[in-house]
Amino acid sequence: MPQENRTKEIKIRLTEDEHQALLDRMEGNQLATWIRKIALSQKIAKPYKNADPQLLASLGRIGGNLNQIAKQANTLYKDTDKLRVFAQLTVIREQLNEVLDRHDR
Repeated sequence: MPQENRTKEIKIRLTEDEHQALLDRMEGNQLATWIRKIALSQKIAKPYKNADPQLLASLGRIGGNLNQIAKQANTLYKDTDKLRVFAQLTVIREQLNEVLDRHDR
């Protein structure tokens, strides 16, 4: 694979201490090569979106209520009653996921 010619240049100004700190940290013998390797290999974290505090509070209450319903459903004796409740919980979970997906766009 032929090496691509580098035609773009970035100039930065450093203090003597900053320059020495880079030299001290550098791996290899060329500062530019090391800086390029470090800068291009870093994964950029996705910034977090601001969440609506009321939405978060509501989702927390809904989650607590769902846990209480699930706990009560586990005390039911008839399997058909349990299945009915768990089916409804599944529908609610899917609806909540849709709300979160719409909010996350």
